[in-house]
Amino acid sequence: MKRIKNLFEITSQFKCHVDISSLKPYGTGHINDTYRLKNLAGDEHDYLLQKINQHVFKDIPRMTENICRVIAHLKKKMVMSGKGDPEKEVMTMVATKSGPYFYQDSHGEYWRMCHFLKHTKTYDVVETEKQAYEGGKAFGKFQAMLCDLSPDLMYEVIPDFHDIEKRLGQLAQAIHTDSYHRVQEAWPEIKTIQDNIQAMLFFQEDEQRLTLPIRVTHNDTKFNNVLLNLKGKAQCIIDLDTVMADYIAYDFGDAIRTIINTGAEDEKELSDIRLNLPLFNAYTKGYMQEAGQFLDEWELRSLIKGVLLLPYMQAVRFLTDYLNGDTYYKIESAQHNLQRTRAQLQLLKELLSHAQEMEKTIYKEAEKHQLIKS
Repeated sequence: MKRIKNLFEITSQFKCHVDISSLKPYGTGHINDTYRLKNLAGDEHDYLLQKINQHVFKDIPRMTENICRVIAHLKKKMVMSGKGDPEKEVMTMVATKSGPYFYQDSHGEYWRMCHFLKHTKTYDVVETEKQAYEGGKAFGKFQAMLCDLSPDLMYEVIPDFHDIEKRLGQLAQAIHTDSYHRVQEAWPEIKTIQDNIQAMLFFQEDEQRLTLPIRVTHNDTKFNNVLLNLKGKAQCIIDLDTVMADYIAYDFGDAIRTIINTGAEDEKELSDIRLNLPLFNAYTKGYMQEAGQFLDEWELRSLIKGVLLLPYMQAVRFLTDYLNGDTYYKIESAQHNLQRTRAQLQLLKELLSHAQEMEKTIYKEAEKHQLIKS
């Protein structure tokens, strides 16, 4: 991350007292630049300062409205139920002195600030079944608490974010243009994606569009977006940039994509990519424990389709970015996005070979919560 030359200008706009000399990069996110700042006022919390990626998020004021609406809804429900601590279990945004929860600096960059939740930890890779279970509970609870928030109120942060037909169209255009002369090198991956197209159009079918409910969803359910407390219990869901209206199955599938993979998202050694099915079982158990109160049968049937689609879609996105010159995701090497593509396609191969087994687990856990008749 580059040094912030106008740091005082930025921080002075927010309602906080920070030690700017304490600025340190924080986290492993692909999109935004995040920094931690100490609090000079002696309060419990420090702060996270983020530069928002304008290339990815085109309308930051409306994206911020989404985030604030979801935060307010979660905190209100927690207060009304008398269960939990909304200051520790829900993100808290810091307003600017002029009112909005973002600031556009003199260089045209957008910034925001939120409370840093101390005594919490995130993991890029799930290490235990307990962690997977807690992740399932966290995202299940998040969705359950938002099931009565109207999706019509949500701005579409990234249009057609999970529309695989549009994603494939973007890939086709990148292949046709081949601006960086990378198609030949990536042809095996292109062929694999093309061979699986028909199997990945479940959510584009008319029957699904007519029966699956649209809900307010997170849309970036990687495990490192769950904060765990020092006892290993899920405490807070973070990174709400992409909260908007979508299908529940997408959130479930993306969580599984990142949780049960024995390799990293960009694993170089494809033979190291296998499925940790006990983690799948644990996540599903925790998820159904919380989400079982609102899921309908159509949604239940769609969950395994989400599990298969999300790594496929992620491969399409990584490969499109690679062919377009790496303009969306941060990269660490020239072939990083191609490496990510290969890893996701290998994960898809493993998931397809175990799909029936995973679907049985979904139904078994659903029966416990009377989602289906035993």
